[in-house]
Amino acid sequence: MSAKDSAVVISGGGPVGLGLAISLAQRGVPSIVVERYPQPQPIPRGQNLTQRTMEHFHFWGIEKELRDARTIPPEYGIGGMTSYGTLLGDYHYDWLKRALVRPFYYTDNERLPQYETEAVLRKRAAEFAPITILYGWSVEGVDQDADGVRVVITERRGSGRRELRADYAVGCDGSRSIARESAGITQTRSDHDRLMVLLVFRSEALHELLKRYPGKSFYNVLHPRLEGYWQFFGRVDLGRTFFFHAPVPPDTTAETGDFPALLQEAAGAEFDVEIIHVGFWDLRFAIADRYRHGRVFVAGDAAHSHPPYGGYGINTGFEDAVNLGWKIAAVEAGWGGERLLDSYDAERRPVFESTARDFIAKSITEDRDFLASHDPAVDREAFEREWEARQSGAAAEVDAFEPNYEGSPIVGSGGGPTPSAVGSHRFPARAGHHLAPLTLGTGGNVYEALGSGFTLVALGLPDEATRAWEEGAGALGLPLSVVRSDRTGEAARWEAGLILVRPDQFVAWAGEMDGADPGRILREAIGV
Repeated sequence: MSAKDSAVVISGGGPVGLGLAISLAQRGVPSIVVERYPQPQPIPRGQNLTQRTMEHFHFWGIEKELRDARTIPPEYGIGGMTSYGTLLGDYHYDWLKRALVRPFYYTDNERLPQYETEAVLRKRAAEFAPITILYGWSVEGVDQDADGVRVVITERRGSGRRELRADYAVGCDGSRSIARESAGITQTRSDHDRLMVLLVFRSEALHELLKRYPGKSFYNVLHPRLEGYWQFFGRVDLGRTFFFHAPVPPDTTAETGDFPALLQEAAGAEFDVEIIHVGFWDLRFAIADRYRHGRVFVAGDAAHSHPPYGGYGINTGFEDAVNLGWKIAAVEAGWGGERLLDSYDAERRPVFESTARDFIAKSITEDRDFLASHDPAVDREAFEREWEARQSGAAAEVDAFEPNYEGSPIVGSGGGPTPSAVGSHRFPARAGHHLAPLTLGTGGNVYEALGSGFTLVALGLPDEATRAWEEGAGALGLPLSVVRSDRTGEAARWEAGLILVRPDQFVAWAGEMDGADPGRILREAIGV
């Protein structure tokens, strides 16, 4: 293969592709991002950003910029709500109360349209010399050999055609990924046989009606007729613009659907509506059968797609980008091994499988069962008792969604459980889990001390206790910073004297000085 144009070619310059490019550039790895649209597409999807996702924006250096782009005033609130029957019905409870797990993350969650998020990422990516973005181009095909990849790209509104050569290619080009298909990565699909409509509309009257629910920005409506599938309203801004997802008959088209009537029926009130966008999508789950094929990887919707229930999609994609970014950078720098690249699939694919099975599909099934067996018109007391119980379940769901890499081949000697989205939020440092952002005994939050490489947190130990770790890292060429602190105050809640933290803020290993084998632990963590 001839001279290379970059280390990595990224197909798709949406939020996931740009996040990956930034993660690579911060570690000195050049990339070419191929994006077909010159401007972000103004469809308000991917709005709910978790506390964990906002940690990424913190480390990318644009947390403030993202919050400044918010379309709903900060003082209003971005909470969610579930209603029974209609949006304005008698029964409702708070939904996705992410504030319950706020102590376990360094940043607050956020909510804004994906096109605003993408605009912030585009501006940040333009600040990095190692990132080249080709707007108005699309990937036509990808092939590879032992030396690298060849990516063929074409001009979207012209006759231009180019070949790009690189060490790796990453498909971040959506659920119909050309990169995935041309690399021969197959998918497993699970259809729910439902056509869904996406409406974007304006209605100041609906905003007035919703003033009875202050601080709420998204609303999930459970209707018995829909058998567990949601009608979903969300604010795009405060006062006027909304979006709406709902199941519709399979023969519905933009021309035949009576969408104002559908909105009014779902809300349980008549109000003026101006429809500004109509789109359709099929309700299905899809997952790539592998996230890596040689030198080609997939991430975001190219790797997995699911109904937009619970705000999991874009957040899962960002975590893909961060996980893959530091691993490719490690191999490019010469200190990461092939097993490190393999661990991207081993960690991220089971987490999505668990997200789809244990949260999204489970919620559809549980809602269907509830609606089939409880009706306030038949037995109000039984319905209200179960409705009250569901409120507690909604809180438990937020705590249980704790993606982790227990059992990963590069974490804590591997073995045991499989990486999963199901866990629990706790302060003790656990191998394979996100590090809780506690205050160090010497002052300041540990997240303010973490570097772009590995970090060894040493608590209440003499300097010589970390010497073998530092020497081992030096021998491997592994970037390792040491953070020293007393084992007092909040830091004692980690319940470990030594914590090895990965570049993605997950714990690679945690324990005490006695019996630790630094060389083995470090080699395992970088796949060599």
